[in-house]
Amino acid sequence: MPVLVIFIVLSFAFYVFYKVKYVRSKRPAEKQWISAKSRIALGIFVAFFGINQLFLYSTTTTYIVAAVFIVIGGLSIWTGIKAYKYFLPLAAEEAQWLKTNQQ
Repeated sequence: MPVLVIFIVLSFAFYVFYKVKYVRSKRPAEKQWISAKSRIALGIFVAFFGINQLFLYSTTTTYIVAAVFIVIGGLSIWTGIKAYKYFLPLAAEEAQWLKTNQQ
């Protein structure tokens, strides 16, 4: 399905984008926050890849591998969302603290 391929490519592009931002960031809480966003993007990539395999092939092995990919992708998305929610206020507090101390 062409729509799934577009989502796969976009999610991988977001993963690479967030990893580059992670490497360039100097703040610890912001790094963890960006890492959580990249984990979500990677999870979406893996899950969509597994879903795409279901449409391409129809063998038992494909169904098992696709199910594993979907589960791993879903778990990665879930842990990424939990980390994102945890580190978002910390990153905002860190940015506010640095803003007030620089002036």
